Amino acid sequence: MEPALTDTTAQSAPISQERTVYAVLLAVSFCHLLNDVMQSLLAAIYPMLKADYGLDFWQIGLLTMTFQVTASLLQPAVGMTTDRRPMPYSLPFGMGSTMFGLILLATAATYPLLLLGAAFVGIGSAVFHPESSRVARFASGGRYGMAQALFQVGGNVGTAIGPLLAAFIVVPRGQGSVAWFSLAALAGMIILWRVGGWYSAYRRRAASRPAPTASLDLTRGKVAFTLAILVMLVFSKHVYLASISSYYTFFVIERFGVTVQESQILLFIFLGAAAAGTILGGPIGDRFGSKTVIWFSILGVLPFTLALPYSSYAWTPVLTIMIGLILSSAFPQIVVFAQELLPGRVGMVAGLFFGFAFGLGGLGAAVLGVVADAKGIDFVYQVCSYLPLLGLLTIFLPNLTTRR
Repeated sequence: MEPALTDTTAQSAPISQERTVYAVLLAVSFCHLLNDVMQSLLAAIYPMLKADYGLDFWQIGLLTMTFQVTASLLQPAVGMTTDRRPMPYSLPFGMGSTMFGLILLATAATYPLLLLGAAFVGIGSAVFHPESSRVARFASGGRYGMAQALFQVGGNVGTAIGPLLAAFIVVPRGQGSVAWFSLAALAGMIILWRVGGWYSAYRRRAASRPAPTASLDLTRGKVAFTLAILVMLVFSKHVYLASISSYYTFFVIERFGVTVQESQILLFIFLGAAAAGTILGGPIGDRFGSKTVIWFSILGVLPFTLALPYSSYAWTPVLTIMIGLILSSAFPQIVVFAQELLPGRVGMVAGLFFGFAFGLGGLGAAVLGVVADAKGIDFVYQVCSYLPLLGLLTIFLPNLTTRR
């Protein structure tokens, strides 16, 4: 049984690469769930905001871009800063920014205030992801894929639950009910304060031990080229995910005439499948290698994305389940692969790739909103169905051999 998450436990426990600290992993995963529940509320209430404020699709896209680009620009900077000077107690302050953003979204009377609320939610994401990803790696006991997947699946589950909560709480009760979720942020701040205590104790113990070194049989140019390939793979994955998270509800409402609540349930089905795919991708990658999972995940989803724009109502949830399961399994392994490329830069890598994920998704949402206004939602999904072809770039990824 895993010991309770306390400062005393953290101080007395021996440091061992073989020991996986599940209490810490579950804590950061649960806080990731809370964080992403709150963040997913923004996209989940888009139909209500569009109707109440008379917004166009490009304004919906701008809301997504404000949230995701704010997170994208700040996350790498936060990661690089905390690589040099770790800040264990920055985690609860990031959650506090998300809480303030939610309160703004709940009380905003104008579109600019909605944008400001989205920006504060993005800042909270920028602070949360790099440091909590670092904590997950330190608590992994060397099982990096599993730890990264467990950390990320919390976010996937939170993103999946968000639309359901919006459908059954926010949509019936209105915009002001978004403020109720600030209680979740408060709970997250308390838990993350305890995680910060464990992390501080871990750093004090680790300071008395020689740091392990790692080197790769790759030149700097090859490392840079490999990082560029990984970025392109993240691009293909997250722009497609942006087409689902921002516009899937509109797609099924327009194509099949379902209600707003039914569209939120269909979105939940997709996001739930994405959560399951994330948790499966980590252990499989630890067993068979990151490159194998990346190959299967990004290129293997192509037949299903190509079929989705032309599917019937009965087949649409089946296809989205397959898309969510397969596509989402890649991201934990992409992060682990990049962290192996740049040993000692855990925070920067986490910030960079989580930042690219948010930023590319935000830019994609904005561009797709303009396309949807001009050509229609169906055309958006026809174009996006070819994005997984970029998975062919996986052939250029090296087989990593690390000397520690």
